[in-house]
Amino acid sequence: MADRTVNTSEKEKAQEDAGGYWAANVRIITVSLVIWAIVSFGFGILLRPLLAGIEVGGTDLGFWFAQQGSILVFLALIFFYAWRMNKLDREYGVEED
Repeated sequence: MADRTVNTSEKEKAQEDAGGYWAANVRIITVSLVIWAIVSFGFGILLRPLLAGIEVGGTDLGFWFAQQGSILVFLALIFFYAWRMNKLDREYGVEED
């Protein structure tokens, strides 16, 4: 009977850990997608007229975000996601060998 209690509590802990892991994963993905949407759609399209007066590399900032800035932010988000997920994997003990 004691073995069943231990197994049940271990399973519950594993389920709680899995739930926490996936909640953190979804939170990281959501934040990354919001940042990417703001930079690519917001700065490159919606806020372009407001950014037109700011010069970067011989062109206005809105055009720069539409052409290069959103790509650079996207690459930075990829590296951030990989770094943060490796850290999260270590926290929950599911890292790869």
